[in-house]
Amino acid sequence: MGGGRHIGIVAVSAEGAALCYRTIAAEGSAGFGRHGHPRMTMDTIPLREYMVHINAGRWEGVATLLRESASLLERAGADLLICPDNTVHRVFDQVTFDSKVPWLHIAQEVAAVAATEHYRCVGVLGTKVLMESNVYPDVFSAQGIETVLPTAADRERLDALIFDELVNGVVHASTRATIAKIMAGLRCDAVALACTEIPLAVDGAGIRVPTLDSTRILARAALRHAAG
Repeated sequence: MGGGRHIGIVAVSAEGAALCYRTIAAEGSAGFGRHGHPRMTMDTIPLREYMVHINAGRWEGVATLLRESASLLERAGADLLICPDNTVHRVFDQVTFDSKVPWLHIAQEVAAVAATEHYRCVGVLGTKVLMESNVYPDVFSAQGIETVLPTAADRERLDALIFDELVNGVVHASTRATIAKIMAGLRCDAVALACTEIPLAVDGAGIRVPTLDSTRILARAALRHAAG
């Protein structure tokens, strides 16, 4: 059995959620003993259902799906909720304002780490919808941190790589090279990997710029809260 708080994972894309889940399980022993980690329950509505609403700009539909998963997890006994998907945090406040169960906000957790590292300017990589939203600028500006984005062409290119490859667990060498080149073109202190699948293309790629891995940062924050 697990210990501490029961973590509910509101999954959107399978690969990002799986990495978050594996991180909690793998690193849980530090606080919960050998082979230990908090109890976890995950619900995953197919990404296709989210994309129908996102592509049409129907964010209320996205919020409805998130609330559906959250309600299921609450009934399953979760007393802490996380969503390892950056894009849908656009409706985070709409989903969580009356929640009986506390949530962690992925961008807030990333911003907290950036502030601890004294970064003053952070590049943001993610889906086109995420990069062109206020999710990261609003949270980072509250910490006095500037955010910068890739060029419009690179945002389109990165978005295609995410949805054509990364969400399916496919990482070609050319994809690693493209993402590395985009990162190298950003003038910043560090780069936030603000798509939970991007770490799949960055891990072991020899990237020199410091990175803020939103997937693992959220997982580790959940571990701390579960233990506390």
